[in-house]
Amino acid sequence: MTNEQKPFQIGDIVMDNRVVLAPMAGVCNSAFRLTVKEFGAGLVYAEMISDKALNTRNKKTMDMLYIDEREHPMTLQIFGGDKENLVEAAKYVDQYTNADIIDINMGCPVNKIIKCEAGARWLLDPNKIYEMVAAVVDAVKKPVSVKMRIGWDEEHVFAVENAQAAERAGVSAIAMHGRTRTQMYDGHANWDILKEVKQNINVPFIANGDVETPQDAKRILDHTGADAVMIGRAALGNPWMMYRTVRYLETGELLEEPTVQEKMNVCLLHFERLSALKGEKMAVREMRKHASWYLKGIRGNGKIRTAINQTETGADFCLLLRGVIADADAGRLEGEIEPTRSVTQA
Repeated sequence: MTNEQKPFQIGDIVMDNRVVLAPMAGVCNSAFRLTVKEFGAGLVYAEMISDKALNTRNKKTMDMLYIDEREHPMTLQIFGGDKENLVEAAKYVDQYTNADIIDINMGCPVNKIIKCEAGARWLLDPNKIYEMVAAVVDAVKKPVSVKMRIGWDEEHVFAVENAQAAERAGVSAIAMHGRTRTQMYDGHANWDILKEVKQNINVPFIANGDVETPQDAKRILDHTGADAVMIGRAALGNPWMMYRTVRYLETGELLEEPTVQEKMNVCLLHFERLSALKGEKMAVREMRKHASWYLKGIRGNGKIRTAINQTETGADFCLLLRGVIADADAGRLEGEIEPTRSVTQA
């Protein structure tokens, strides 16, 4: 059976395909996830949620638990450094949300998460990974997965040991980003280490890192032997990346990039959904960065991006995007959308 023919599932949750949306803090709310899901992602992850904030029923955190029924299957991710708090949070997600899978974050590299003994801090201690993950697995009924990085720094790459510890603890899947914590998002992802991990575990493995095009997705799957590919930053303002990747993996056909009009129409839909989720005022603020991503690759977009960053109302935001559509229809833009460049592995 070829890589392309393998079914991808986590526990008893079966996906339609092997293309996965990564959890991205401040981005992966329900409005974004649903938009990406409708473009064909087999599985979507929610942005990470603090165990302590969940256990204290923080209002903002509780709002982050909202899941649209059209998102399924989806994964809700939690993080923490204390076993008791993490287990309590996992039990709440298990019993009171409609998430299909519970994921534990042990890859976030930012300092405020590390200081809580959470995220990538776990990468230094396979024993802690086993202890924490086993406690969560034993406490819940939903499948449990983990997302990690290959290591802390070049001197502390315990990728295989950490993955095996999670597997012994009972996880149903492992996702791994091919960079260390100290790399943050710089340099190249190490696909060779991802390949080594896949060869040394038996649970489904999701490869992540330096996947910017459908061709990259196929290369990382072929190189690592992973069961699925996780796409993060390449999906920002570009949910077509999911659709195009699914088609490329299944048929070898490389579909064209979306037109300017298509990008702006989906951006407007995204804004409409975010307004319904968080209210117009907050949606306008959050959509400034999303609009910048949707506009990426459109030549001559500097002025419109500046105007959007100064927008305060939904009406003005929509008016600006419709103006881009009108300019594209009239041929007034400076050029076509620039093609996405593939990542070249070092």
